[in-house]
Amino acid sequence: MARTLPETILRRAGPDDAAKLALIGSATFLTAFAHDHPGQALIDHCSVEHGAARYAAWLEKPDYAFWLLETPLGAPVGYAMMSPPELDIEPQPGSVELKRIYALSGWQGAGLGRRLMDAVIDEARAREATCLYLCVYTNNPDAQRFYERFGFERVGQQQFMTGNVPFTDWIMRKPL
Repeated sequence: MARTLPETILRRAGPDDAAKLALIGSATFLTAFAHDHPGQALIDHCSVEHGAARYAAWLEKPDYAFWLLETPLGAPVGYAMMSPPELDIEPQPGSVELKRIYALSGWQGAGLGRRLMDAVIDEARAREATCLYLCVYTNNPDAQRFYERFGFERVGQQQFMTGNVPFTDWIMRKPL
């Protein structure tokens, strides 16, 4: 059953939103992975991969797209990021990647993920993409079920590093 939460506003993120994206990225990454990722490596990862400078650089690239969910008061609660594919398998020509889709834990279960996913799929189709790829941690069955509900299927796996510790993601694909 879906939760009822305060209203949120979904909009395209722009250059002034790098700090908001960084806050959500760090908070959700820590929440999701603190249980099995080494502490200092996790902090270092968030400092770089979820730093405002990283988001600012991505926001300048025309082939990247971000959507931000905020409360009416402007507090960020979730976002999605679409980019060119960066995968350990050869993606089908004309594909894009759902690089990140995050919502703060207290805001999950209220349909925010669906709103973000719909926005990404709509944009991918508007760009005439052939497939939408994503990577999801193999130890995150809730996220895997979420993606499967949208028609994503496993097509491979790849490793990612947090510090010097390897972890494994499933690569999933949805034909468009």
